[in-house]
Amino acid sequence: MIFTFFVLLIALGLFVGMVVLLEVGRRIGARRLRKDPEGAREGVGAAEGAIFALLGLLIAFTFSGAVGRFDNRRNLIVEEANAIGTAYLRVDMVAPDLQPALRNTFRRYLTARLDVYRKIPDMAAVEAALAEVNRLQKDIWGQAVVASRAPGSHPNVTVLLLPALNAMIDITTTRLMAARMHPPVIIFAMLVALALAAALLAGHGMSKAKTRSWTHVVALSAALSVALYVILEIEYPRLGLIRVDAFDAALADLRDIMK
Repeated sequence: MIFTFFVLLIALGLFVGMVVLLEVGRRIGARRLRKDPEGAREGVGAAEGAIFALLGLLIAFTFSGAVGRFDNRRNLIVEEANAIGTAYLRVDMVAPDLQPALRNTFRRYLTARLDVYRKIPDMAAVEAALAEVNRLQKDIWGQAVVASRAPGSHPNVTVLLLPALNAMIDITTTRLMAARMHPPVIIFAMLVALALAAALLAGHGMSKAKTRSWTHVVALSAALSVALYVILEIEYPRLGLIRVDAFDAALADLRDIMK
């Protein structure tokens, strides 16, 4: 909730800033019109068009990138559930007397994987959960190597189980890097700066009107502020109101099956 409050504060700040700059731009434009009624608007169209076009492109690319990363994170959860499920099924190829211990380690491993993301934003707890995941990965690998050489194991257990375990371990690194993948902060700063500049120019363009159009002022400010809010929420789906937590059910359901 702290993240949501912070993002709402940024969006509200942008809204207020745009409203103020729309008024400032209107007054600047009105002053220019009084001094030079004929030439007040000469040469400003190109500058306005460039700023608005750049702002539109930046919003489009930032939103598209955030949605793409959001979908990728959801897909990786499903991929991890599939990888763990495949490796768990192949434990059947291990000698029967070694299966219970290995299956129990799998269950503890899956619980640790869920804890990694459930403990966000407590980064100390997340690091502790990651350390537990790494330890259990080594335990599972070690038990699987021993089991692959034990009498009673399937002859092809090494060929089938160990690669499945390798894929299961690799996906954890992929998910970790995907969770840390965000645009540089300068991109969001540039987005805010362009929105404010666009507000100033839009206010300048409204200066010909005798009265303020509060409908346009509020609509423009609200639209860009909401766009920034949604982009930030989608970009950090473990912290705000827009979340990928529902897809963790794939891992939780798999853990229930293991019982």
